[in-house]
Amino acid sequence: MRTAFPDTPSPLAIAHRGGALLAAENTAAAFRAAAAAGAEMVETDLRLSADGRLVCLHDADLARIAGDRRRVADTDLATLRALLPGLLTLEEAVAASEPLGLLLDVKLPEPAILPPILAILAAAGASRRCVLGLRETSLLAAARALAPGLALLAFAAAPDAVAQARDAGAGWFRLWQADADESRIDAVRAAGMRCVVMVGQPRSVALPGYPAFPVGRVDADGLRRILALGPDAVMLDDPRLLVAARAVTGLSPS
Repeated sequence: MRTAFPDTPSPLAIAHRGGALLAAENTAAAFRAAAAAGAEMVETDLRLSADGRLVCLHDADLARIAGDRRRVADTDLATLRALLPGLLTLEEAVAASEPLGLLLDVKLPEPAILPPILAILAAAGASRRCVLGLRETSLLAAARALAPGLALLAFAAAPDAVAQARDAGAGWFRLWQADADESRIDAVRAAGMRCVVMVGQPRSVALPGYPAFPVGRVDADGLRRILALGPDAVMLDDPRLLVAARAVTGLSPS
């Protein structure tokens, strides 16, 4: 990712779900608002529709976002579009995010999903500005074998699974805000990887020990604490907060 963005500030501002506090999540409108706010990258989620299209939706079902109990995997693209007019396919997300970086949070565990994702990125000439976010070491290893030059981010469940992520081919490692401390970020760096801090809670039901904000949300004090640790990127719903904080602290391109 640094090769594609050599002169960007550090930490990078990654707009979570495209910038979920700026416009409807995972939509082209959110991407545009994130770009206008100064984000260097947008993150979006990938699932598969019933008719085999890669679509940018976070949840496994449509209950939260559309008031419909059907699962994304059981619903075809036309029906999804009728429920969610702003829905993006991966092809559309790649086009709508240009020239920003694009972090793809792949919600699917099957290795068979990797070739179509990689083919879409390659066809659009977007591989250099994309980062593939995967949760399983087996998927990381499979992606590394298929696309040796693609940036991979480990969405590891365990905050200390750094060596496993590195050995599987990841160049980036995600830490939740509550898990991010100097020793863990040092461990990520010692492994030759870069660190992304995800703000807020990892679950819809609040967990003790985590900040009192839902996923993607952070307050000024929490952001100051994160910046003091010196991560390479911060992922949050409102990238304006990070852009403003970088200006105040005088952080410069790295």
